[in-house]
Amino acid sequence: MKISTRNAFKGKVKQIVPGAVNMEVTLEVAPGLDVTAIMPKSSAQDLDIFEGQIAYALIKSSDVLLAVD
Repeated sequence: MKISTRNAFKGKVKQIVPGAVNMEVTLEVAPGLDVTAIMPKSSAQDLDIFEGQIAYALIKSSDVLLAVD
C-alpha cells in the first residue's frame, strides 16, 4: 500500500463501537497510546474491520483516516 499522507501510524484494532450511522474504531498504535477514528458505518463495513486486525491511522492536518491492507 502506498499513500501520500506522511503521518501514518500502524496499530492493532483495539475496540469497535457500532452506532446507528457511524462506527468508532480505536487503534492501539503504541503501548498506552490509542487513536480513535469515527467513520460512516458503511465505510467500516467496506474495510471489513475487526478487533485484533492491523490497521493504519492516517492523520492529516484536518482529518484522521483509517486504512487496512
